Amino acid sequence: SKTNIYANTILFDDDGNYTGFDDTEPTSRDMGKPRALEMIQNQHGYETIVMVGDGATDAQAKPPAKAFIGYGGVVVREAVKEKACWFVHSFDEMKHVVQKFGTRK
Repeated sequence: SKTNIYANTILFDDDGNYTGFDDTEPTSRDMGKPRALEMIQNQHGYETIVMVGDGATDAQAKPPAKAFIGYGGVVVREAVKEKACWFVHSFDEMKHVVQKFGTRK
């Protein structure tokens, strides 16, 4: 359900062209993603959260995330790459990281 989604709302015009994002979303603001993860962690009691993202605000989420997987499948941002525990260019590469290093209790 939408109550379990914490993400930026992407905006498009009537022709389907990208026009920006809703800057009122908490996750679109500086340090908004760490706050969202803290809220999720507190609500659900998760011990480990891994953040995946392609931007600087995604990288800010570690901590509280235990790890950050940088994604460069669309564009490689060096600042993101430098902060990432792992940096991947595809979903298959990300699955490999999770399968190799992830643990399930």
